[in-house]
Amino acid sequence: MKKPSILIIDDEPDNFDVIETFLSDRDYLLHYATNGQDAIATLETFNPDLILLDVMMPGIDGIEVCRRIKAMSKWQAIPIIMVTALNSKSDLADCLNAGADDFITKPVNAIELRARVHSMLRIKHHYDDLQTLLKLREDMVNMIVHDLRNPLTGVLLSLDLLRNVEYPREQQQKKLGEIYSSAKVLQVLIDDLLQISLLESGKFRFNYTAIDLCELIPSVLSNFEAIAAQKNLSLISKLPDLPSRKVTVDANMIHRTLNNLLSNAIKFSPPHTQIIVKVEFLTSGDVKIQVIDSGPGVPDPLRLKIFEKYEIGTLMPGISQIGLGLAFCKMVVEAHGGKISVSNNQPQGAIFEIILAT
Repeated sequence: MKKPSILIIDDEPDNFDVIETFLSDRDYLLHYATNGQDAIATLETFNPDLILLDVMMPGIDGIEVCRRIKAMSKWQAIPIIMVTALNSKSDLADCLNAGADDFITKPVNAIELRARVHSMLRIKHHYDDLQTLLKLREDMVNMIVHDLRNPLTGVLLSLDLLRNVEYPREQQQKKLGEIYSSAKVLQVLIDDLLQISLLESGKFRFNYTAIDLCELIPSVLSNFEAIAAQKNLSLISKLPDLPSRKVTVDANMIHRTLNNLLSNAIKFSPPHTQIIVKVEFLTSGDVKIQVIDSGPGVPDPLRLKIFEKYEIGTLMPGISQIGLGLAFCKMVVEAHGGKISVSNNQPQGAIFEIILAT
């Protein structure tokens, strides 16, 4: 984390020395400018988090410097504390009207200075966090729109070709498979966005029923047979031979969770490899579900972060990666009182594992 930076503008070097002494026990990066023109020129290179600005300076006084800085959109968010010997109401009003965020009167008191600097830096920190969040949201919206547009374009193009071009039956089936794949991507993405919003708002209500996972898994796999076939991937289920214990869950949400894990496995698996969905009933009474692939895997530092919203693991060219699917999985599994994790598959790939109580 970078040190907070403070630009001190004062024509008297002794005043800078006093402020530097008062703030010496704080981990601040201080920079000094002797006049307003030098200070404005310094902004581009120093980029301070806070400005301490003396009012009474020869040439351009502090009020005019403040006005000029606040007139530049790039620097409007930098808090400015006016340091002034003036104490009349009108003088202080002039400082605030010029855009100052706070003021401190001379002679400067150490305790007051530290408190006001800390307060303004806290406000600037909150502002920076908000800007980062807004930028992230903007980037995510752009990514989502891009990833919605791509499969939709594929659907429309394939439909247009089928409508206007006479294809042999085999090619028609191939085009229909492409349409189905694109539509499936759209459905998963839109469902993830809607369900995550509901889960976060606390408005989603789970519908718990006792289900047999050994019946659910084949249903999940059947949804992806056509997509897997396009990459020559083999979908394999490994289910217990003994009669399985039923699990009380929201069947639809667990189905969608497995859909997301399987969809990810297909996206990242190289052609001509296997994807295995394995169910195991543990002696503890819990059930373990694993989705095993031979893709690039997940680096160790990302194994916890990858389940957070908009967190992306290994970047792969040409593959849609918004970082919502695994966040959705984590929300659903934890809402069921379970745990989800990822580990390495040997010699290559990832094992996504869900533990649920039976």
